Amino acid sequence: MSKLTELSAWQALEDHYYTMQDTHLRDLFAADPTRGEKMSAEGAGLYLDYSKHRVTDETLKLLLALAEEVGVAQKRDAMFAGEKINITEKRAVLHTALRAPRDAVVMVDGKNVVPEVHEVLDRMAAFADEIRSGKWLGHTGQPIKNIVNIGIGGSDLGPVMAYEGLKHYAQRDLTVRFVSNVDGTDLAEKTRDLDPAQTLFIVSSKTFTTQETMTNARSARQWLLGSLKDDAAVARHFVAVSTNAAEVTKFGINTANMFGFWDWVGGRYSMDSAIGLSLMIAVGPDHYRALLAGFHEMDEHFRTAPASRNLPMLLGLLGVWYNNFFGAETVAILPYDQYLAYFSAYLQQLDMESNGKHVTLDNETVDYQTGPVIWGQPGTNGQHAFYQLIHQGTKLIPCDFIGFCQTLNPMAPHHDLLMANVFAQTEALAFGKTLEQVLADGVDPQIAPHRVFGGNRPTSTILADKLTPHILGALIALYEHKVFVQGVIWDINSFDQWGVELGKVLAGKIAPELQSEGEPELKHDSSTNTLIKRYRARRA
Repeated sequence: MSKLTELSAWQALEDHYYTMQDTHLRDLFAADPTRGEKMSAEGAGLYLDYSKHRVTDETLKLLLALAEEVGVAQKRDAMFAGEKINITEKRAVLHTALRAPRDAVVMVDGKNVVPEVHEVLDRMAAFADEIRSGKWLGHTGQPIKNIVNIGIGGSDLGPVMAYEGLKHYAQRDLTVRFVSNVDGTDLAEKTRDLDPAQTLFIVSSKTFTTQETMTNARSARQWLLGSLKDDAAVARHFVAVSTNAAEVTKFGINTANMFGFWDWVGGRYSMDSAIGLSLMIAVGPDHYRALLAGFHEMDEHFRTAPASRNLPMLLGLLGVWYNNFFGAETVAILPYDQYLAYFSAYLQQLDMESNGKHVTLDNETVDYQTGPVIWGQPGTNGQHAFYQLIHQGTKLIPCDFIGFCQTLNPMAPHHDLLMANVFAQTEALAFGKTLEQVLADGVDPQIAPHRVFGGNRPTSTILADKLTPHILGALIALYEHKVFVQGVIWDINSFDQWGVELGKVLAGKIAPELQSEGEPELKHDSSTNTLIKRYRARRA
C-alpha cells in the first residue's frame, strides 16, 4: 500500500464507498427536499451546485478530512508564499503573482516580483494601444490589421481559448489568428489571405528554441520577406515573448519589443503573463486587466474561503471521490456558451499535463489512479454527439456543466432554450427514467428497456451571470486550483511535464534521418525502421 492509501481518512472513504456505491440520487433528493439549496457554494462571481453528486454530508466530511490529513491548506499557502514546490525543477509556482494587484508583495528568493510583473504588463499595454490605435506602422508605413500568434502548448492554448472566449469584447477591425501545429498547413491557411505589409507576428517561446514554434516562425519570416524583400522589415512585423535576448536578436527582432516572463511561470499557467499579448491587443488593456482581476478574486477565494465552501476544494475533492473510489477515468467539461468552444481543449492541457503522473514526490510508484482524461465540447452540439454514452453507456462519466444567466447576443428564444438544456440534462442524468415510467408512457414492452435511463450520473453545475473578462478569469483560476488540490492529494508534482520530453528527443533524432540525402543507418525497432523507409520511399 502507498502512503496515501494507508491514511486513516482514505481508508474511511473506502469503507464509506461500500455504503454509497448503490445509493441513488433519487433517494438522496427524496430524503432531503432542501438538498438543492444546501449543496451549493459561491465565490468570485461563480455559483456551484454540487447537489447532483453521489455524496452525503458524511461523504463531504470524509473528503474534507482527507484534504486536511494530506495538508492541502498548508501546501496551498506554500504555493502562494513562493516556496519552491516544483521540486523536480526546483522552482516556485507563482502564476498567482501574475494577477496580483500592483501593491501586493510576493517574495521569490528574497525579492518582491510584483513590480516586475506590472512593468511587463505596462509595456504590453503601451504596445497594445499602439497597435489598436494604428500608431504602430509596418515596414511600408501601413498600420497593422492582422495579428498572428505563433506558439504551442501553453503559449497557444491559453491565448486562443481566451480570445475565442472574449471575442465579444475584441476590436473587430483586427484579425487575430493562432498558429501552433508544425504541420505547414496550419501556417499556410492562417496566412493565406493576409497582407504581409499589415501583419504582425508574435513569437511566443520562453527559450526561443521550441522546435515547432521556431519552425513556424522561420517560415513566417520567409513568407513576410518574400513580399517585403528587406530584412529590416522583420523588426516592424515580429515581436517576441521570450527570455532569450540573444536568439531574439539573431532572428531580427528588436529586444525593445521582447516581452519576458519568469521560470516560476509554467507554460500551461502562463496565459496571463506576456504570453497573453495577442489577447491584450485583441480585447484591449482594460478588458485584459479585468480578466486578471477575475483570476485574482478566485485566487483569494481559494486562499481564504473555508474548505467546506471553497469552490476549487469542493470540485477537486469530488473529482477524487469518483476517480479513486468509483473508478471513473474521465471527466466531461460541457460549457453551454459558444464562446467557450476551446475551453475543454484548454483544460485538457491544464489538467492532464499537470496530473498525468505516476510517481509521488518521494519517487514511489503510485498504486492508485491520478489525473483523469478531460474532454468535452459546447452544448448543445455535444448532446447530438456523445451524450448518448453519458446517459445510457456503461461508463461512469462525471460532468461539469457551465452556463450563464445572461447572453451576450440576445436573440429570443435562443438563450432560454440553451439554458433549458443545461437544466434538463443535469436532471435527466441525475434521475433518469425507470422501466415503470417508460411503460406508463405506453411504450411497447419489447422496446421499453431501450428507453430506460439509469440516472445516478453525477454532475456539477457552474453558473455565472454573464461571460465577462472577469468571470472568464475566475473560471480559469477555479480549474487551476482544482488541479492543484487533486495533485496535493495524489502526492504528485503538478508543475512539471517530463512526459512531453521523450517524444521530442526521439523526433530530433528521426528528423535528420527523414531529411538525409543518402540512405541513413537506422537503429530503431523494426516497426519504426520500416515506417521511416516507407515514408522516404513514397514522400515524393
